[in-house]
Amino acid sequence: MQPEQLTRPEEPPVPPRRAPRWVKPLIVFLLVAIPAGYLYISAMQSRGGSESKREEAAQTGLESGWPSRLQRRIYGMTVPPGAAYVAHYETNSWKSSSLYLQFTTTGDRLDHWLEQLGTSSAELQPGRITIDKDEADVVGWKFGPGDHHWRGVSVSHDKPKPNFEIVVNWDNPNRPRAYVISTTTP
Repeated sequence: MQPEQLTRPEEPPVPPRRAPRWVKPLIVFLLVAIPAGYLYISAMQSRGGSESKREEAAQTGLESGWPSRLQRRIYGMTVPPGAAYVAHYETNSWKSSSLYLQFTTTGDRLDHWLEQLGTSSAELQPGRITIDKDEADVVGWKFGPGDHHWRGVSVSHDKPKPNFEIVVNWDNPNRPRAYVISTTTP
C-alpha cells in the first residue's frame, strides 16, 4: 500500500481589510469642500482686483494711446484719424464691460465719427451730461457746471451691439474734445 500523503486543510481566504466607517464621508467632504474653497478664494480675489484696478485708474488716470484693435472691435468704437490726446481705460465685470475713451479732434472728423456710432452733431444736446458722476469718477473725469460748453447724447442699440454715452466739450468748436463710454452686456 501506498503511504497516504499528508495534506493540510485549506485555510479560508482572508477577507480584505475594510477601512473605518468614517473614511468614506471624509473623502466625500474633501471632494466637495476643496473645489468650493477654491471658487470662494478666486471670487474674492477677482472682486478685490476689480476694486483695486478702479482705484488705480482713478489715481493714475487713463492709459495714453489708442485702444487695441480687439478693444475697438468689441466695443464698436474707432478713433478719428489724426485725433490728439487719445486715452482709454477698460473695465470688466460679470454684468457688463466698458471702454472709456477721450480724444481731441476737428469738427468735421467728429461729425464723421459720430455718424459711425449711429448719431450726429445735431443730436448733441447743449448742457446735457450723459456720463454720470460715478462713471466719470472711475477715470477722474469732471463734468461740472462752469464756463465749459458741454453737449451730450446717448446712443442705445439692441444686444449684442454696445451702447454709447457721449459728452463733448465745445469750448473750442474747431477742436472739440470728446469723452465716450461704450458699454457691452453679455
